[in-house]
Amino acid sequence: MRRILLLILLLLLLTQPVRAMDYTAPTVPDSGAELMPARTETFSQGLSKVLSNAIAYISPSLAEAAGICLSLVGIVMLHSVLETMPTDLKKVIGMVSALAIAGILLKRTSTMIHLGVETVRELSEYGKLLVPVLTAAMAAQGGVTGATALYAGTAMFNMLLGTAISNLLIPMLYCFLALAIAGTATGSERLNKLRDLVKSFVSWCLKILIYIFTGYIAITGVISGNADATAIKVTKLTMSGMIPVVGGMLSDASEAVLVSAGVMKNAVGTYGLLAILAVWIAPFIQIGAQYLLLKLTGALCGVFGAKEPSKLIDQFSGAMGLLLGMTATMCMLLLISTVCFMRGVG
Repeated sequence: MRRILLLILLLLLLTQPVRAMDYTAPTVPDSGAELMPARTETFSQGLSKVLSNAIAYISPSLAEAAGICLSLVGIVMLHSVLETMPTDLKKVIGMVSALAIAGILLKRTSTMIHLGVETVRELSEYGKLLVPVLTAAMAAQGGVTGATALYAGTAMFNMLLGTAISNLLIPMLYCFLALAIAGTATGSERLNKLRDLVKSFVSWCLKILIYIFTGYIAITGVISGNADATAIKVTKLTMSGMIPVVGGMLSDASEAVLVSAGVMKNAVGTYGLLAILAVWIAPFIQIGAQYLLLKLTGALCGVFGAKEPSKLIDQFSGAMGLLLGMTATMCMLLLISTVCFMRGVG
């Protein structure tokens, strides 16, 4: 009789109304919302739509960049002609050419740097909204330890990288450009060596941050994932063995709940991946196009024998390369974190 009463009480408890938790991906920033697909069935379809929208979005920017490159070619050609003349003003010609190139490129470069900083900021802010949602979904799936570790690591490195780029690396990038212009105008080897040192510093800062982050994710992912998987197995066995009559049913029901939580988490994660790429891809293509055009222009100008002006154009191209690295590092951090959350437990 006692067992029957216990069974009735358990059945009454099971009849209480329940509601599944609702996990919704945060709103995409305006810059990325324009590129997001209205509806997609697979990640590959969504990625294809984002890429096609981004390419169409940047066409006007390419025309402006091409016009600037043509102006640079004209300056270098004039420099080459003036250098062939018998005159003692070659240093003055070199200085004027360097200042003319800087005058043309600085405005465009400043615009690209502002775009890169804004992209990093938007990625960082979106990550702060997306990661808590993924953390809650992963915890509901049973990965409490893993979710906590991933959230702590992602939040810390997100803040650290965003702060480092805004307050340290971007000022260093302007310093790099100033040294490049001054070194070309004056022909000072000391300034050129200092310029190369600044470039190496920015590059190594980005590499070190991403190496430390991926190492943290790898180590904590293995440890916490195994711990969560073990805890889930123990809980299921305990539930099945200690609760009479309905223990096996409750264990199977908990498995269904965990699977449902995993499906919702992966759906949010897939949307989050597309949103991160949508925010990042258009600025990356714009900055990348500027980088490639300047590289091509520098190589073309080298044909005219104007060594120093060509090098200065290459240095501006190098600044765009560093900016690409900054935006790509922030994007990679969020992509890796999201994929790790989607991986789940075990």
